[in-house]
Amino acid sequence: MTDQNQLFLRNETLNTIYNRHSVRMFTDQDVSESDISTILNAANQAPSAHNQQSWRFIVLRGDKKSELVNLVTANSTGFPRPTSALLRMAARSIASAPIVVAVVNTGELLQRGPELFEVDKEIAVDFFRIMEIQSSAAAVENMLLAATSIGLSSVWLGILIMIQEQVLHFLGNPGGEFMAVVPVGYAQKINAGPKKRSLDVTVQYLK
Repeated sequence: MTDQNQLFLRNETLNTIYNRHSVRMFTDQDVSESDISTILNAANQAPSAHNQQSWRFIVLRGDKKSELVNLVTANSTGFPRPTSALLRMAARSIASAPIVVAVVNTGELLQRGPELFEVDKEIAVDFFRIMEIQSSAAAVENMLLAATSIGLSSVWLGILIMIQEQVLHFLGNPGGEFMAVVPVGYAQKINAGPKKRSLDVTVQYLK
């Protein structure tokens, strides 16, 4: 066994990172309120630019989740075949999961950033928007890892960005920015996941 494998065995955080895989189909077993609270609290602990925490988590289940499935399916027909297929696949994942967590940026940092930094709003808009996206992305990753750590599975659905206006209106956040929809539940089947590129490809050292 390599030193790296031994480290993974004794380090729960690394084990969780390496065991997290995207799961798109779930059993009908419900997710407890305690487990939902656990993953949402983990998401809320993510670092955020200037601690603005300009994210919102919207938990969908039951009829509201079914309405989202119908919304995604209905809107999938207006796209070319590859995009339409991905939207329909997302709808199936949403339908399969007992709960879904939508993540939306509020835009608060965009509004407050120019005042905090005393810079022109037009100049700063891209900068603060990127920081909001980075913050919420960290929150979503925390959610995925927390789910894995307590025996749940999940998947980050980004394809709904293609119909973000409809989704944001459905979620009651028309002025926000879509980040993710995350189905959560117990996996029907857990696969090994795709092979990652080696560090030889993805890492560069500068001296």
